Amino acid sequence: MSEIRIRREHGLGLARAREVVLKWAEHVEKKFDMECTLLEGDTSDTLEFTRSGVNGQVIVTDQAFDLQAKLGFLMGAFAGQIEAEIVRQLDAALEKARQKK
Repeated sequence: MSEIRIRREHGLGLARAREVVLKWAEHVEKKFDMECTLLEGDTSDTLEFTRSGVNGQVIVTDQAFDLQAKLGFLMGAFAGQIEAEIVRQLDAALEKARQKK
């Protein structure tokens, strides 16, 4: 089983970071048939995502996103490509959010 870990500092605050992760969740639900659930907290949120061969979570705080995903055997062969796509999407979403500041 392969694992992907990505951390991105953002400094957007929790409310804005929550907006970013919700938009990312909408995108992966449509494009990759993921099932996403957001668990909101006072100081952090957890976005859980899953589909056949992939499951993980994004911990959202006022300062950072911490993504961890586990890939099943078949998806593990594409771990590098999957990680690159997640990084690209997350960085683009963060850049867009920073421009709106």
